[in-house]
Amino acid sequence: MKIDVKVPAVGESITEATIGTWNKKSGEFVKRNDVLLLLETDKASVEVVAENDGVLTILVEAGQTIKIGSSVATIDSEAKATVSSASNGSAPKPPSPTASVATPVSQPTMSTASSHTPSAGMPFSPAVQKIVTERGLDTNGMTGTGKDGRLTKGDVLTAPTKSAKPTAAAAEPMFAKSNAPTKQGDKKLVPMSTIRKRIAQRLLESQQTTATLTTFNEIDMTKINELRAKYKDKFKEKYGISLGMMGLFTKASIEALKFVPAVNAYIAGDALEYHNYYNIGIAVSTEKGLMVPVVKDADQMSIPQIEMAIRDFALKARDGKIGIDDLSGGTFTITNGGVFGSLLSTPILNTPQAAILGMHKTEDRAVVINGKVEVRPMMYVALSYDHRLIDGKEAVTFLVKIKEGIEEPERLLIEI
Repeated sequence: MKIDVKVPAVGESITEATIGTWNKKSGEFVKRNDVLLLLETDKASVEVVAENDGVLTILVEAGQTIKIGSSVATIDSEAKATVSSASNGSAPKPPSPTASVATPVSQPTMSTASSHTPSAGMPFSPAVQKIVTERGLDTNGMTGTGKDGRLTKGDVLTAPTKSAKPTAAAAEPMFAKSNAPTKQGDKKLVPMSTIRKRIAQRLLESQQTTATLTTFNEIDMTKINELRAKYKDKFKEKYGISLGMMGLFTKASIEALKFVPAVNAYIAGDALEYHNYYNIGIAVSTEKGLMVPVVKDADQMSIPQIEMAIRDFALKARDGKIGIDDLSGGTFTITNGGVFGSLLSTPILNTPQAAILGMHKTEDRAVVINGKVEVRPMMYVALSYDHRLIDGKEAVTFLVKIKEGIEEPERLLIEI
């Protein structure tokens, strides 16, 4: 019996997807629930699994963009395999983790998973395969810290290089070398991924459809740094994660949103849509582009719960497991360019949201405290907002509330 492998519906607004990678080869015998391929939509990556046992025949190669519901392969339960799953063909045989390593806007240190022996026959993700190929690594006997013992990007980055000779893939630069000298005008065209095209479209829409304005303030991080230093060991011992800044900034943002409801609202046609719930989007940078998973009902969560939710999103983004539901329903977004060293920036609105908070690098600066010049760890914060909905007074008030919550963290405990 032969069945079609079709592109599944992954969201109401998504009409097409791009085949990122095939995890199986054409002619290979696959089992039910084996991951066949990774789809890239304009919002997230989606795994497609086999619905029954049989021999796979690939109809559409990686890199092709297809409509939702289209057939990309067939599985024949009566056919005989022409390609061994143990052979290396075009697909790698060692274990795999995920497609991308995420950089969350916060600095939570992810808890270290237990090492497992990698499962044989599992394909690499593109990110891991690239590193293995470039470094000439021998993955036999390597242990992985990912799910089911899969190798993560971190595993292969820290592994010793066993091959002194670079492979062909490692030797290939973006601009191919030749005997002729490289010309300054050389260029290479790389097609945009589905996710990157959607990011570009949304950023342009945000700039063209909102009256965006940005206001700034600065925060003395002394007490927060002291708090984190004092309790970091006990916090990690109890919860398995480090006490980052994002949980504290999220809590401070929620109190500010309660005080200035317009910042948590949308423009809905000719009406204003206010939200009596707090779904906080956390901007996450991945190899495929920026994603904003949403911590839903964050006001009902403790700081440790928020930190764990952010850690889980970072892991899911790293493993290419972020789903459409994870990215939907946000009412306010926080982004932290400080993890990349940014000192100051004006973040772009994540429409239809009316505002976004930008965190930045903490840097020692001379400030005047009670008439005396002191060196304090300071952070600039920025609030970009839609001026059609939020007035300057409300934006400034919002940032002042954030500043109060971070500079006096006891306020977050008693919610004032």
